[in-house]
Amino acid sequence: MNASQIHQVLDNFAVTPSKSLGQNFLIDENIARWIVSQLEISPEDCVVEVGPGTGALTEHMAPLCRKLILVEFDARLADYQRKRWADTPHVEVHHADGATWDPRRLFAEQPVKFMGNLPYSAGGAILANFLTSPCACSRAVVMLQKEFIDRILAKPGDDAYGLLSLRIQMDWVPKALKTVPPEAFSPRPKIDSTVMLLTPRPPQELPPYDHRLMDELMRRCFAQRRKQMHKQLPATRPWAEVAAAVGVSPTARPEELGLAQWVSLTRAYDPHPLSAVAQKDDELFDVVDADDKPIGRATRKEVHEKNLIHRAVHVLVFNKNRDCLLQKRSMLKDKHPGVWDSSAAGHLDAGEDYETAARRELAEELGITDTPLIKVGTLPPTEQTGFEHVTIYAAVQDGRVSFPAAEIDGVLPFPASIIDTWLERRPQDFASSFILCWQQVRSMLYQDS
Repeated sequence: MNASQIHQVLDNFAVTPSKSLGQNFLIDENIARWIVSQLEISPEDCVVEVGPGTGALTEHMAPLCRKLILVEFDARLADYQRKRWADTPHVEVHHADGATWDPRRLFAEQPVKFMGNLPYSAGGAILANFLTSPCACSRAVVMLQKEFIDRILAKPGDDAYGLLSLRIQMDWVPKALKTVPPEAFSPRPKIDSTVMLLTPRPPQELPPYDHRLMDELMRRCFAQRRKQMHKQLPATRPWAEVAAAVGVSPTARPEELGLAQWVSLTRAYDPHPLSAVAQKDDELFDVVDADDKPIGRATRKEVHEKNLIHRAVHVLVFNKNRDCLLQKRSMLKDKHPGVWDSSAAGHLDAGEDYETAARRELAEELGITDTPLIKVGTLPPTEQTGFEHVTIYAAVQDGRVSFPAAEIDGVLPFPASIIDTWLERRPQDFASSFILCWQQVRSMLYQDS
């Protein structure tokens, strides 16, 4: 779309650009085309664009992808986009705030890529909504005011370095691609904009750590960034000991620490006993026969290497909205690394019964210690269950959960409808035994839906 076409859309839909909404519309077709090329859209991709406005970027993306989801805050422009794409089934238009639109449905649409010409005032909230781990997006291209992008790219010691820098860099590798001058927009902003590429940070680049704990520690310290940070940190460990382990001065201020040092700091203050250990190969399990009768004992490593029949539990936890909590397994796990699984799951220790194991796993993996358990059913040992006799439980729990970073990358609640669609489209995203567990729980708990 050229400048005259964009202005015609604004006139037709009675849109006067709003300064409070950060509405500066891109009118340079060549730049628009170039920005879209940086997303590297493939025919199998789903692309979500936040703030499509008059569609300067949208028109170049729509022919390239399998599905295009547009999230537009301005009701008039959302109406325009609906009419513009009314005869194009693979384009969806949502009149919604990009900072609060629910991105969980995107997991079923993977591979997903994110595009946004975002307003400064809401840019941080929109990026947090769509790109906070665990998320469905595998690549993102965004354009924001240069000052904002400079804050994301900042390094320790830079004046712009702070919470925003670290929150993005925790999960993404940011790279500035192009500076876009004011004359490429209408109305013209007073400052330059920057196009930035975000690619996922390699999962093995950093040791496992609790993202939420790190964010909490960073917020404490950057709230008074000019003060020595030890005054804002927990008193659970001597600061001199922590500072030496992290490799910083005892008088360090928060802007002096790089990402890897913040991760080390977080690990030092993580109270979870399993925060650094994904599993132990020498754990002892009962080996059982096809009728679940004990016939011997073997280590975790032995039962997995030899496919010996053993025992396990799966617990599916539901909140008050009837959403099911799913965990994303750590890449350090010996079985099914990096996929989604039941809320809590694990093997029975030697001599342990199923319910005791279920309560132990709930406590270890989610920090839940006082909720009633409902026995849903059992699964026989097969290749799909990992040669495990499985007993399935359900539980109801609201509130925050606490999980070990080495075991679990993240926990999110999902409506049953999203899980159903996700399983149908992408069963490879899940641990194989979870699929069987979900079928039983779904039948029992959602008979009316």
